[in-house]
Amino acid sequence: MNRLKPAGLTLSLVSALLFFGLAADISGQTRPVTGLHSNTPQVTAFKNARLVAAPGRVLEHAVLVVRDGEIGAAGIDAPIPADAVVRDLEGKTIYPGFIDLYSHYGIERKKALEAVYKDGARHWNPAVRPELRAAQLFQPDEKAAAGYRKAGFTAALTFPEPGIFTGSAALVLLADTTAAGAVLADELAQGLSFEKGEGFPGRGAEGYPASLMGHISLIRQTLLDARWYGRAWQAYNRSPAGQSAPEKNLSLAALAPFADGKSPFLLKTANELGLLRASRLEKEFGISVWALGSGTEYRRLEAVKSTGLKLILPLDFPEPPEVSAPAEERETSLRELKYWDMAPENPTRLSKAGIQFTLSASGLSKPEEFLDRLRRAVKRGLPADRALAALTTIPADWLGLSRQLGTLEPGKLANFFITDGDLFEKKTKILETWVAGKRHEIVEEPLAEPRGKWDLTVSSSENKISGSLELSGEISKLKSELTLASHKIGAQNITLDKRTLSFTFPADSLGLPGVARLAGTVIGDTIRGAGSWSDGSALTWQALRSAPPVEKPDTATEKPESSSDLTVVYPDGAFGRLEKPAQPAVLLIKGATIWTCGSGGVIEHADLLVRAGRIAAVGRELEAPAGALVLDGTGKHVTPGLIDAHSHMAIEGNVNEMTDAITAEVRIADVIDCDDIDIYRQLAGGITSALIIHGSANPIGGQGVLIKLRWGALPEEMKFEGAKPVIKFALGENVTQAARPDPVRFQASRMGVERFFRDWFAAAKDYRRELESYERLKKSAPDRVPPRRDLRLEALLEVLDSELVVHCHSYRQDEILAMLRTADAVGFKIGVLIHVLEGYKVAEAIRAHGAMPTTFSDWWAYKYEVIDAIPYNGPLMHEQGLVVSFNSDDAELARHMNLEAAKAVKYGGVEKVEALKFVTANPAAQLRVSDRVGRLEPGLDADFAVWSGDPLSSYSVCEQTWIDGRKYFDRQEDSQLRRTARAERLALIQKILSRGSGKKEAN
Repeated sequence: MNRLKPAGLTLSLVSALLFFGLAADISGQTRPVTGLHSNTPQVTAFKNARLVAAPGRVLEHAVLVVRDGEIGAAGIDAPIPADAVVRDLEGKTIYPGFIDLYSHYGIERKKALEAVYKDGARHWNPAVRPELRAAQLFQPDEKAAAGYRKAGFTAALTFPEPGIFTGSAALVLLADTTAAGAVLADELAQGLSFEKGEGFPGRGAEGYPASLMGHISLIRQTLLDARWYGRAWQAYNRSPAGQSAPEKNLSLAALAPFADGKSPFLLKTANELGLLRASRLEKEFGISVWALGSGTEYRRLEAVKSTGLKLILPLDFPEPPEVSAPAEERETSLRELKYWDMAPENPTRLSKAGIQFTLSASGLSKPEEFLDRLRRAVKRGLPADRALAALTTIPADWLGLSRQLGTLEPGKLANFFITDGDLFEKKTKILETWVAGKRHEIVEEPLAEPRGKWDLTVSSSENKISGSLELSGEISKLKSELTLASHKIGAQNITLDKRTLSFTFPADSLGLPGVARLAGTVIGDTIRGAGSWSDGSALTWQALRSAPPVEKPDTATEKPESSSDLTVVYPDGAFGRLEKPAQPAVLLIKGATIWTCGSGGVIEHADLLVRAGRIAAVGRELEAPAGALVLDGTGKHVTPGLIDAHSHMAIEGNVNEMTDAITAEVRIADVIDCDDIDIYRQLAGGITSALIIHGSANPIGGQGVLIKLRWGALPEEMKFEGAKPVIKFALGENVTQAARPDPVRFQASRMGVERFFRDWFAAAKDYRRELESYERLKKSAPDRVPPRRDLRLEALLEVLDSELVVHCHSYRQDEILAMLRTADAVGFKIGVLIHVLEGYKVAEAIRAHGAMPTTFSDWWAYKYEVIDAIPYNGPLMHEQGLVVSFNSDDAELARHMNLEAAKAVKYGGVEKVEALKFVTANPAAQLRVSDRVGRLEPGLDADFAVWSGDPLSSYSVCEQTWIDGRKYFDRQEDSQLRRTARAERLALIQKILSRGSGKKEAN
């Protein structure tokens, strides 16, 4: 493998790659020469330049010498070679060329996609294709390269797309040359994405994955496979006799150096939470990750900093939301409005936080737009030197190519660009960009300067007319004031072509008919030329400059770029907090009606004492210690925090991974969306914990996670510490695909589902025997090929070992019985039967198995298989001694789970205290956290809700919700948060309208 290792570079990169490629008229080192050799030295010396040799190191009136593609000299007193073409850059500035570390330049998407389907020993999933190499697919694109050069870019790291593992990246020059001449180094990084993109199969196992959690799981399994592949072949090669060879897999072989952490992955993220997921993968596998950010990193600045990831920031700032029409404005959240306002200063905030990053043109429709975005970021506070470093020295350092790129020093590649002023000023233009010593003109430099004041004489055979000519404006759009014989005349059609100035003027004010034409050559301060009057008679003219051009001040008003005056809250948007709610050392609620949902029952005029987030005592006449926070509970009711045993909120990127019949390896814990507004809304309904779980699209789905609704916390901080992990199974029409006319996978019948479970658990047991056999024989046969870790089968082993609790979606009595019998036969337990709408028919069998049901209060008739659902189901199962809970399965319904519990009183006459347990103590038991939550008893977590009245009354509202002794919801505070959100919203709408909403903003 021809891998560039920076420490091993002994040849000059320029000499090795460019002398015969770009600096000379030969297309490559190995291609035969046709005709005569060209050995003309290419030496250019720039003098009197303002030279930005490196960020923060500026030399005035300096010399830069370029020889055969590399920098020969740079400095104030640098000698100018005798053989150099000398250019005077008085008033001009030279900057090091920019490096973009995230691009797909020169690689056609279609070409890369077609490469997936070529024959060969490749990965089974077409979205996993690390064997692709940018250097093999790369073809220079002069039009695209020209766009990059207009923004000062001279080199880019490019890699294929789409896919999950997309292939290795190459560093290429943005020059008009051959592929061989442009590629500086390859296999520098491996492309990686949490979204495979379009162009891959969408159905069946090859359509996997179709969710964010599926993407992460496939990444996890593939990294394990790559490591296994190397070890397996090493073992086989040492001792091939008596054992089968591992499969040949080009994809896994290509992935090995990246999976071992020797080279980085280049991972694209969709938001700031994606960076946290990338960091967890990096730590889990010990790999190296460079991450393309999203521009929203400011929302979780400290968390982003803690990852330590190498971060590439795009500058694709959002357009202003359309808010001119009230209907459209209502569809725009405060979070979106704040993003528009704060995104341009995202780099500034990261810089102030001490986070190192590079900048990229990724996401822009045209790379030449980058310079405007960069200037905007600098106006919003990003230090200019920091911006330059992010485009020069930092990317060069990350690539391990600081000896060749990033600064303007002798021996380095001659990559730079020349401007007519300070780069970060709005009017400054990049005039030319040099790539490996080759000049690329951006703005055509005029050979003459026609602007200024001129004394003009127009002569013909009959008379001589004197006057003046004043030229101003841009060279490409000259403006004039022409006076002849004391008459002000408007000149027209003014153009400068090289040195030839031409224009016309109406001659009627001179008493002559028609329009006269003039053209002349500008040499220094003189113009001489000829022309004709309207009748064709000839004239001559000359002009002598009487005053140099005067730079007129720019009177155009520029849109202000002041920093945002808004504060980032967590989550950033409506109802966010500046910090985690305080946890009083001691809290006492006095005189309330307390529903303990435990042995104490309901205690009126009682007190609740909390110390450091735990319940210390419940009873009457409790004393408040000194310094305690005391709340008056008179007339209030206090219940345990409500618990939702089956929820699909707070999941990013699809609830189901429905592409395969078994996806036991996918984990909701990977994709918690801690910013989901439903968390706050459900806090307002007294919910403190919820099991967020995979959908019911497949018989064996993914793993769920129990969370506490700690609004404002990070995903990892929301997880319920120590909670037993769960996995989702499912039965019925969803998994048999009854609604599809063309089912795409096995088990299109209920009997097929039962067979499917037996088959996969048999495979899991075989897998266990393989692992045990390997461990048993490892010492006596050290060169035995190790078994491949299979995360899918490992999850089933955890079910057999009771480490994963099964929650099984079910409706009909026949499939419920079949599932219970299958579990008994195979050797695992069903922990919780979800929905179980015909559970009332088979309650005895459920009790005998040891399962617990979580059901709907009164859902029915929403599809045929629930035709026998009744609202008495929960109470009837409760009468049979089952631990019953009611769940939401719906983010909106979860806001009033107290009223769901009340339905057990209405339908079945369940005692009110027992009914409340349907959403408190009982789901806690089902989720194996009864020792922590679900009751108000000493030693348990202080998770509780304060109600205005009887919690089972439709007239009562939740006034406060506490988790871990911290108040996460307060109805009075909510009113203030609403006012704050409204004020911020109105201010941002006015700011957008004042800038012209709906119009493309100049970024």
